[in-house]
Amino acid sequence: MVKIDPNRLMADLKRLRSFGATGPGVVRLSLSPVDLAAREWLVGRMTEAGLDARIDGVGTVFGRSRNSGPALVIGSHTDTQPTGGWLDGAMGVMYGLEIARALAENDATRHLAVDVASWIDEEGTFSGFLGSRSFIGEPVDESIRGASNRQGERLEDVLKAAGLAERPRVRFEAGRQVAYLEPHIEQGGRLEAIGKSIGVVTTIVGLRDVRVRFSGQRNHAGTTPMAIRRDAGAALVAFITRMNDAFKPLVDADTVWTVGRIDLEPGSMSVVPGTADMYLQFRDANAARLDAMEQALVDLARGFNAQNAVGVELQTLDDPVEPVSMNTTLAEHIARAADALAPGQWLRMPSGAAHDAQLIARCMPACMMFVPSIGGVSHDFIEDTADEHIVLGCQIAANAAASILLEASAQHS
Repeated sequence: MVKIDPNRLMADLKRLRSFGATGPGVVRLSLSPVDLAAREWLVGRMTEAGLDARIDGVGTVFGRSRNSGPALVIGSHTDTQPTGGWLDGAMGVMYGLEIARALAENDATRHLAVDVASWIDEEGTFSGFLGSRSFIGEPVDESIRGASNRQGERLEDVLKAAGLAERPRVRFEAGRQVAYLEPHIEQGGRLEAIGKSIGVVTTIVGLRDVRVRFSGQRNHAGTTPMAIRRDAGAALVAFITRMNDAFKPLVDADTVWTVGRIDLEPGSMSVVPGTADMYLQFRDANAARLDAMEQALVDLARGFNAQNAVGVELQTLDDPVEPVSMNTTLAEHIARAADALAPGQWLRMPSGAAHDAQLIARCMPACMMFVPSIGGVSHDFIEDTADEHIVLGCQIAANAAASILLEASAQHS
């Protein structure tokens, strides 16, 4: 069995945490000065591990194995949310680095090829999933030209200022790179709630983003009788209740929907809102269920318009993201490794969050595995995972990686 070094793994994770450390969390937005410093440090660690490492033309850090034969790519992202946790994405990248080292230190596996990636901007500071989109060959030049962060900095200018714009971009190597593994924290509470240590991911959910706009009549809050008001805000609240009732017969325990933002115009306590917007997202691993929820929303809006003085209009935001199934053969390698080290302590489960793996699955077989998140919290400074779960997860991922590559090498020989 391949043996990882738990102390080395945890030391690297904690060193990466120091780049942008803010209390217990991390602020390391894509291509910020602290993110670029972390990427340079990561290049150094990959180089010390014997990988040919560099930061590419969009900001992805990629460490390429010098070994011949089929290669397994292991990675995730090291950029964070504005109030980020220390493990989201970062753990998967550090797993990749530790697994590359552990395989190189074992006589039976030192010939195997592991490439390690930290994809840029998974979190969407400028343009979500930019690194993995570029890697699979999606044209990203238009995205780069049009993208800015919340401070108004243009991505094109930031890449130029960092000296990255003219560098070559990492691309998928067909015939050499045969599989992708992305280890990750769960970012939810299922594993912890049922006392499990490992999740073997079956599917990454799809999602729909919709703006629901309510159009009424702005008016004086003190002089407009309730009976004649066309209150867009009140209509929005009533709509949410009906929407919840309409969705419930269509969904299962893994379906989620969220009203993540509400805007009232003009937003004054003394003015009846004339316009109200709610921003809705719903996610599920079943594409037919997502379609049914979308149709229910359309039907609900049509009925609402027929019955109310306030009009409602739906606008789809961004392209729909379809669910992506993880490769079952690769998942079995993870399941066997989990069963050997943590029998009865793992389960198969969907991912409710989006990940680079769903894009990379377009060009090669992909798989994911989870370790528990304490309290189910992520995208927050208090995000955390017990050290023993981090170490166990890495050992399972290392054994699965060795198994995947040994099988791939036998098939290619």
